[in-house]
Amino acid sequence: MSETIIKIDHVSKEYRLGAIGGTTLRADLQRLTARIRKKDDPTKKIGYANNHMGETFLALEDVSFEVKQGEALGIIGGNGAGKSTLLKLLCRVTAPTRGTISYNGRVTSMLEVGTGFHPELTGRENVFMNGAILGMSKAEITKKFDEIVSFADMEQFIDTPVKRYSSGMYVRLAFAVAAHLDAEILVMDEVLAVGDMSFQQKALNKMSSAANQYGRTILYVSHNMETVRQFCDRVIVLRHGKLEFEGGVDDGIAAYMNNENQGLPAFYDLSDNVRKSNGGTEGNLFRINSVEFVGKKAASYRHDEKIVIKCDWESRVGVPPVQLKLSLRNEASTLIGGAYSEVFAKPRSQERGSTVFQIDTQDLIPGKYFFQLYVFSLERGNQTYDKPGVRFFFAKVSDEILAMPWNPLVFGNVRFDNITIIESTDYSINAGDR
Repeated sequence: MSETIIKIDHVSKEYRLGAIGGTTLRADLQRLTARIRKKDDPTKKIGYANNHMGETFLALEDVSFEVKQGEALGIIGGNGAGKSTLLKLLCRVTAPTRGTISYNGRVTSMLEVGTGFHPELTGRENVFMNGAILGMSKAEITKKFDEIVSFADMEQFIDTPVKRYSSGMYVRLAFAVAAHLDAEILVMDEVLAVGDMSFQQKALNKMSSAANQYGRTILYVSHNMETVRQFCDRVIVLRHGKLEFEGGVDDGIAAYMNNENQGLPAFYDLSDNVRKSNGGTEGNLFRINSVEFVGKKAASYRHDEKIVIKCDWESRVGVPPVQLKLSLRNEASTLIGGAYSEVFAKPRSQERGSTVFQIDTQDLIPGKYFFQLYVFSLERGNQTYDKPGVRFFFAKVSDEILAMPWNPLVFGNVRFDNITIIESTDYSINAGDR
């Protein structure tokens, strides 16, 4: 069984809000005198609020976990969850307010890829300088130099000043230097999102081999859930500075996404929603009064989970048999598709009812979507009887493991079944065929 290489024991990190101290001793004394006399700070800049001066903020609160040797641990959470603070503590950039952090190996960080690169120096000179900043000896850099340059695919431009590099060339070279560090523990913050898609895959493979072949322990922070799923053995989820989840990758991603989507309501009250339809002024003939995502506190769904919707409606006068039409779009309002229902009601005058229907969205990739509902009647030439005009949002929070990262800009929001090869024949070409 692998030994514990990192132990985080009841760690908290507290920061003080606002500026600390004045520019001079005189300013500090003026501020202290004004506070004692309960008057405004005479040194305060115009337009600056003083509401939170001196208050403290817990960026991390009582966090405890262990990391085994050779393990790739993903650290995920929303903005402000405490991820970067935790990494700074692990890298000794700052010290914990309470608790202890113990290691059994050398720690190397990849928090700010490219920090220390000088624009006037060539790529070659920056490799040696940046490597030294990261803790590599000159002999170690010299030994690995060709490998670093080849990994970054920068042979042609290595003696060109980096100020002439594109942003992609810059981060590729910077990542290559950091990726060839020899350390037992490697701490990474969003560094696998560098370069184009092919280089990102190369970077992912490099880090995976570092963990699997050389037994390095890796702590990886990212908002890209697909790279976390491919790269990590286990994850922890931070929320508001607290450790909320520790365990398997898929369960951790689902817990994180569910937290992120807690703001998606599961119930919409449309009784006071004013709208017009082709069925009459202000939609007075027939209207949907509420829409509910059945069995949900927040409209968040796993990839294989069907969406069940309940609509409460009322008919103020008798109308012909009515059906539902649904229009589905992604968060950017791009149309994904639509669907019709069968006749769900033959409303009479002054009648109320409810209708439950189901949507199968297992082919959608993870992300946020919304649909809009329409009530229409084929008997009246597709006449619309209600159009609430409300966007009903929901989220897909996970998908099965894919062999490659899924980019919606390249592949779209719908993932069809894999291509099925019906027949494939190889034709050999010999000299006589040429």
